[in-house]
Amino acid sequence: MNVAVEVRKLEITFGSAAGPLTVLDDFDLTVKRNEFVSLIGPSGCGKTTVLRCIADLLEPTSGQLLVNDLDPKAAVKQRQIGYVFQSATLLEWRNVLKNVLLPLELAGVRRKVAIPRAQAMIERVGLTGFMKHYPRQLSGGMQQRVAIARAMVMEPDIILMDEPFAALDEITRDDMNQWLTEVFMSTESTVLFVTHNIREAIQLSDRVAVMAARPGRIVEEYTVPFPRPRTAEQLFSEEFNVLRQQAEQALYQAAHAMRKAAS
Repeated sequence: MNVAVEVRKLEITFGSAAGPLTVLDDFDLTVKRNEFVSLIGPSGCGKTTVLRCIADLLEPTSGQLLVNDLDPKAAVKQRQIGYVFQSATLLEWRNVLKNVLLPLELAGVRRKVAIPRAQAMIERVGLTGFMKHYPRQLSGGMQQRVAIARAMVMEPDIILMDEPFAALDEITRDDMNQWLTEVFMSTESTVLFVTHNIREAIQLSDRVAVMAARPGRIVEEYTVPFPRPRTAEQLFSEEFNVLRQQAEQALYQAAHAMRKAAS
């Protein structure tokens, strides 16, 4: 099996005035190459913390973490990881083209190579006519497309996405989910996606992993059987609803286990 991300026995414990706080404990996850996996779980269960560890933004307390058989620091250095945050985090003084160019500039790519590459990525995300627009001139969904283009312009093997569509209305979110599916199908990227939206997780993913409340660990996994591109008939089918209800029940149990333990 070709493995893109392998996490074994991951633990993250933070120090605080009230004593140690364990956010993740005994966390295991394997993501295959060109697989789309979503993490769902109660707020505070450590979903974002998992992404931060994979991206070498946070040092694990213990456990093993490999990205393409490399430690995260080496994978980041080789530019194998792209990260899309909840907010677009675009530079307001740079237009769309210059925002997407930023990673290429930081990597020292020559402009005559970088500019066509950035333009091609902007075209891929459907914003060819907006290259000279500034973030303030774009809708929220368009800003997120720019953020995704920026994350993908270095052609990383693995894209980490932390609730990128959480701030969008439901209709725009559905449109973005359909668009992201098309982008995923046209690349050989691997995606690890964090969301609170179960419907979104099933619509996008090959596999949905449900995390327990803090300390976070995976308690259930569901394989999504629908082929891509996913149709409206599939999304409103009985099979989809059954899968959604199963994931909702697992998430409900995880959240209420946290409240029961805290009481």
